[in-house]
Amino acid sequence: MRIDKFLNAVNITKRRTVAQDMITNGVVLINGKVVKASKGVEVGDEIEVVYLKGSKKYLVLLIPTLKSTPKSQQELYIKELV
Repeated sequence: MRIDKFLNAVNITKRRTVAQDMITNGVVLINGKVVKASKGVEVGDEIEVVYLKGSKKYLVLLIPTLKSTPKSQQELYIKELV
């Protein structure tokens, strides 16, 4: 699954266009590398999103098969790292 679709599907971003803008501005990293929106996400990848007041890291646990997932099931797909 593409990184822009993944960020939207697991509710890290509210819209896919927001995810695409973040990726274009270089604030989304996979395994420590800045990526393009077409980059594929795999189980075990570490996604980092850099915000103005810090960053958040997530470990990919499962790739969703649906376009969107309920926020209550977010922990099935990603784990927030400290």
